[in-house]
Amino acid sequence: MKRTLTTLALVPLLLATTLTQAQSHSDKETKADIERHRAMAAAHDAAAKCLESGKGYDACMKQLQAACKNLAIGKYCGMKHAH
Repeated sequence: MKRTLTTLALVPLLLATTLTQAQSHSDKETKADIERHRAMAAAHDAAAKCLESGKGYDACMKQLQAACKNLAIGKYCGMKHAH
């Protein structure tokens, strides 16, 4: 019983250590992430300007999806919000 409790207590610590190690990036990877985030921000800014121009939601989302192709996960360029 005591051994089981010790094991259960160590599992979160081991998971946290594994996740921390898996998330470390080299300088080159970090720079690539920064550029990707800037490109996503530019795509979202363009989508906002598209909506402001009155083109319509569907047309602007299509433009956003095209701008984000191979850039982010999902069809909303790494970002989705409620409507």
